[in-house]
Amino acid sequence: MRDDMRLIGEGHDPVKAAQAAMRPSLPKRFYKTAEAVETEHGFAVHLDGRTARTPARNRLFLPSFDLARRVAAEWAAQGDAVDPMTMPLTRIINPAIDAVGSKMGEVRADIVAYAGSDLLCYRAGEPETLVNRQHAVWDPVLRRAEAETGARFLLAEGVVHVAQGEADMARFASALERATTHPFTLAATHVMTTLTGSALLALSVAAGWLEPQAAWHAAHLDEDWTNEHWGVDAEAADRRARRERDFVAAAIIVACMRDCAA
Repeated sequence: MRDDMRLIGEGHDPVKAAQAAMRPSLPKRFYKTAEAVETEHGFAVHLDGRTARTPARNRLFLPSFDLARRVAAEWAAQGDAVDPMTMPLTRIINPAIDAVGSKMGEVRADIVAYAGSDLLCYRAGEPETLVNRQHAVWDPVLRRAEAETGARFLLAEGVVHVAQGEADMARFASALERATTHPFTLAATHVMTTLTGSALLALSVAAGWLEPQAAWHAAHLDEDWTNEHWGVDAEAADRRARRERDFVAAAIIVACMRDCAA
């Protein structure tokens, strides 16, 4: 018992140790080379000369060489094991190929549901410095989104829910559909929505109205204000860094898709 307590006192966390033991082992790397290749069917990621496949065994074809090159780089960067958590582009693209294409309406409906209680619509009543910062950062994004979609969004103070108008949600849904005609774009937009809590920010990035870093900053405005006054929590900062990696990957995908359509 004393040995157990000594280990805890030295920083050994039995809960984390148990969680680590329960994690499934990562698959071993089964290939030597990973590269982007142009084929008659599109741009592919080749592993040892064979086209990589998704979990559903679909071939991993990409719409542009740039995106294929970036995905291939994730595979090439793996060590002795293949860790999906270090492959954010691949983790978005796999379900886009395997599932999103057949469920476009459902995925869009989920994004529209976020718009019904969007982060940008819920404002602080105090302190004044936070209120002013929200107005300065969020209002221009909201005004641009309203101008582009034709929807008007009601603002609320605090956490009391305010229902948005049905006609406005329909206009937003139409704009979302126009901006997400490809499963890759839709999957990436959904990822950005869930990571930021804002369909307005996600659509703004997907449509090219807002730079990704500006959107990420806007999504964490309240958190940054709190950190400035109370300090940064190390674990929270680590979680945010991991989420930002996924957000950046999603933003890369929508940018590549816009370039393909241009």
